[in-house]
Amino acid sequence: MCGATEGGLSLEGIDVAKEAVVQGQVTHDGEPVGNAYVRLLDRTGEFTAEVPTSATGHFRFFAADGEWTLRTLAPNAEVVDKKVTAAVGSVAEVTIPI
Repeated sequence: MCGATEGGLSLEGIDVAKEAVVQGQVTHDGEPVGNAYVRLLDRTGEFTAEVPTSATGHFRFFAADGEWTLRTLAPNAEVVDKKVTAAVGSVAEVTIPI
């Protein structure tokens, strides 16, 4: 997991012009949710990757261009799916309330 900075994840050392970055934070009642899992599913719903959230609820994926679904799994919470579009040269910032 990349180090979290105040206000979000740092992009230091990442050449955003060459990457399609999908990152964000999982929250519950406005508070960060650590120890949750975020899955990256392709447009057909097929599992591609999974990362745990940091203590500050942050996560990051490097994805191919296109439509993706972020599936969030956390203790004592319903599964939450959120659609996101990734594009090389941009950062898709996502907040996922659970």
